[in-house]
Amino acid sequence: MIIRTERLVLRPFEMTDLETMHAYAGDADHADYMLYLPNGSIDDTERFLRWAVAQWEKGTPQSYEFAVTLEGGTHIGAVSVAVEDGQIGEMGWIIHNDYKGKGFITEAAQSVMNFAFSQLKLQKVFATCDYRHGASIRIMEKLGMTLERDDLTRRYKDSDVDVQELMYSVSRRNA
Repeated sequence: MIIRTERLVLRPFEMTDLETMHAYAGDADHADYMLYLPNGSIDDTERFLRWAVAQWEKGTPQSYEFAVTLEGGTHIGAVSVAVEDGQIGEMGWIIHNDYKGKGFITEAAQSVMNFAFSQLKLQKVFATCDYRHGASIRIMEKLGMTLERDDLTRRYKDSDVDVQELMYSVSRRNA
């Protein structure tokens, strides 16, 4: 399963992506608003990567985890859609700091959202973020998502503080 965009190639993760994945997944400065990151060690990243690779080996993955790469093959981030009950998908994304602000994640997420509606036949996709994470809010809005809920909370790894979480969504008919 490969998705091509104007500037990117989205492909299933491979174990050879470990170092490049850990470059963003293990970056504590980069993971301020990431619910399950940063990974404390490369072993943590490897466990997740093994899980992501195994998802693609299933007939029908529970979560479609795409490596976001530049046309030349440089791995710069990830976009995913996790399927809930065959009708709804939760999207998520992350990009290496060196590639932020260039529209890559919006481009990749738009393609994965299109895949979710056209190939997976999902009826709705949603994404959540910390209310302070303006970049994710802008991406969700560019994807045509609208604010659905602002009464959620999240608790970060190794924290005991609840933070307001926003949920944005778009239905298939509105995409």
